[in-house]
Amino acid sequence: MSNSSEPSLLRDFSFPAVVAGLVAALVSYAGPLVVVIQAARAAQLSDERLASWIWAISIGSGLVGIVLSLRYRMPILAAWSTPGAALLVTGLAEYRYAEAVGAYLVAGVLTVLAGLSGVLTRLMARIPVTIAAAMLAGILLRYGLGAFGALDEAPLLASVMILTYVVARRLLPRYALALTLATGVLTTAVTTGLHLGGARLDPAVPLWTTPQFSAAALVGLALPLFVVTMTSQNAPGFAVLNAAGYHPPAGRVVLATGVASVALAPFGSPGINVAAITAAICAGPDAHPDPRRRYIAGLSTGFWYLLVGSVGMALAQVFLALPSHLVALMAGIALLGPLLNGLAGAFAEPRDRESALITFLVSGSGITVLGLAAPFWGLVLGILAHLILTRRRVPGQAPHLIPDSWRRR
Repeated sequence: MSNSSEPSLLRDFSFPAVVAGLVAALVSYAGPLVVVIQAARAAQLSDERLASWIWAISIGSGLVGIVLSLRYRMPILAAWSTPGAALLVTGLAEYRYAEAVGAYLVAGVLTVLAGLSGVLTRLMARIPVTIAAAMLAGILLRYGLGAFGALDEAPLLASVMILTYVVARRLLPRYALALTLATGVLTTAVTTGLHLGGARLDPAVPLWTTPQFSAAALVGLALPLFVVTMTSQNAPGFAVLNAAGYHPPAGRVVLATGVASVALAPFGSPGINVAAITAAICAGPDAHPDPRRRYIAGLSTGFWYLLVGSVGMALAQVFLALPSHLVALMAGIALLGPLLNGLAGAFAEPRDRESALITFLVSGSGITVLGLAAPFWGLVLGILAHLILTRRRVPGQAPHLIPDSWRRR
């Protein structure tokens, strides 16, 4: 994607891109933030510390996403690591909070070094496009299934939202997400009511914690946090962008997230990373038919992050109060386009279909092995299968996992 001049920002602005950014922010706060709060409660952190944590990850994600989206004219989103937050549910209970902050700082420094090394850029360039697309499709599969699974638990809401999306895609495709979100909120308000609480929009107050360092926290928290973030967040994040046709310099992007992680660690942020799920929402066709104008969705997401972060827990509590079925449906519907693109890209090349299928199934399986999530193993096993199946082929004959006797039936 080529960079445009600054005046093009007004020309590229579009309402659907802004809505895509809002949906991405909604999905971020209504789901992963629950894990953050769970980790804070397990460590018995005060509400002030939790508010500072939310401020740090929101401001960091917002600023990094806005800067990168503007710099590269791509919908590059930053986020906080959900697997990393899950790791902290038990990790914070084992170490003093100041030692955990020291571990955050070290993990951020490791991220900076990874970005400076250039290794990530070379690795991403070697991943076959079909494998990256298959991993994306596997990651998004459960969200699509979750949307249609809501037909069983919330049949009226699910039926109205899915029907609205399909009809809007036919008649007003650019406004399909906006209409679906509005219809879902209205249906929920009429049927069950929206109980968003009486949150006060008080300014957030970031709290500084001087880092302390211990060998136990560095080995037991910093290293696992770095590895989990790189494998479960950054790698899928770049796969999402690559599958959508965007190829940002991985090293520079990770460097930016590392710098933000280091700067915000004393305020409670465990780290900032490249977003995957929310990036898929903003990089899909619902954000804008023209891929060159979808970076506006990245700017929109960054704006909502900054807004939520500036008031600490207040808006975050509003997002958390949204009905789970509404959030699941909105996320699944918003990701239908990226899921379709991922499937199309994964199986477009006949010779790579079997390795792409392995990647897709493993990435969507939800397994966790050695503390590493399914997308990482999907990528590893998919690349391994790709290398085995494409090496030393006989001209005109491609290896298959399906026996010839089965194929003739």
